[in-house]
Amino acid sequence: MTLQQLEYLVAADRLQHFGRAAQACNVAQPTLSAMLQKLEAELGVKLFDRSARSVRTTDIGQKVVLMAKRTLQAAEGLKQVVQEETHQLGGTFRLGILPTIAPYLLPRFFPQLAHQIPQLDLRVTEMKSSALKQALTDGDIDAAILADVEGLEGFNKQTLFYEQFMAYVAEGDALSNLGSIRTFDLRHESLWLLDEGHCFRDQLVRFCSLESAAPSRRCYTLGSIETFMRMVEAGQGVTFIPELALQQLSASQRKLVRPFALPIPTRQVILITPLHFVRTSITDMLAERIRQCVPREMLKLNNTEQRV
Repeated sequence: MTLQQLEYLVAADRLQHFGRAAQACNVAQPTLSAMLQKLEAELGVKLFDRSARSVRTTDIGQKVVLMAKRTLQAAEGLKQVVQEETHQLGGTFRLGILPTIAPYLLPRFFPQLAHQIPQLDLRVTEMKSSALKQALTDGDIDAAILADVEGLEGFNKQTLFYEQFMAYVAEGDALSNLGSIRTFDLRHESLWLLDEGHCFRDQLVRFCSLESAAPSRRCYTLGSIETFMRMVEAGQGVTFIPELALQQLSASQRKLVRPFALPIPTRQVILITPLHFVRTSITDMLAERIRQCVPREMLKLNNTEQRV
């Protein structure tokens, strides 16, 4: 058996579809199917139940997949040790990031990084916090950028910056007459909130005690802050944006922004890696690049802010 066969096996198990697995592995589907059939023949077991519509991993196949993941991680670890010891910033590096951070942070450093270190193949995937933790545990990504929340004790952490939450208020709304927003002011507002599982939403709900205001708020199962901003700009309700988003707003959009009254809810944005991650040269470089690209005042938590 080969590492390539194991890679195809893991992809087919994850995607439950040979066509999508082949696409993910950048090979033709007949090639992937043939290699998996050879692996089954060599092992003398059936790894997949195949049907016209889907592919399901057999019970013994799931055990083989688990071992295959460990083998691939070990093989990747060998490469990483060499790259770290020789101070290489090249190769593939898989970075996960929250969708409430990505659109406001990535444009600040990603284009320059790609230009200055072209040998580094930085692959970015947006995921929620729970998916990021699982992807790190499974070895599907190398590092993640997310807000510091409970349950991250099993990872290495580096603080990147601190980011305030801002209210984005429709023109003519009662809150638009206020200079700053108190949590009490939100109790009877029509709020556009991300769906559950987004830590950006969950942190705000806890800080503002919005659980008790469920009957008076509107929660839409959409995953985009930008969508909610368009709704507010059309004259509907209130939503919330992260501090970095301010840099991308026009003058007319800035007029809709209202800060929170003291203490200001603030999230700690961090970079995490598995405990025994080897390629610290890349993570240290990424962390430093990110700190350089955000406003200086966001690098520390000040006494007017409260971490949520």
